[in-house]
Amino acid sequence: MARQSISFTQPNDEWLRAQVDNKEYSSKSELVNDLVRQARKQQRQIDWIQTKLDKAENSGFTNDGKANILAQSKSLLNG
Repeated sequence: MARQSISFTQPNDEWLRAQVDNKEYSSKSELVNDLVRQARKQQRQIDWIQTKLDKAENSGFTNDGKANILAQSKSLLNG
């Protein structure tokens, strides 16, 4: 595992220490690693959503009404 030296602002350091003191985590390192994992997972979700939005925006627009769009969606879901 790579060792890093990082600095925290006082409020962030106090919050980290409180999490360890409350036995939520065994060390600041464990907590920081968990926060990084959560941020990476969140970024993957954001990327997935962005990909879906980009695909939808590039697929074009329709002049169909709500009822027709709903019927087409149901048809696609039912095969």
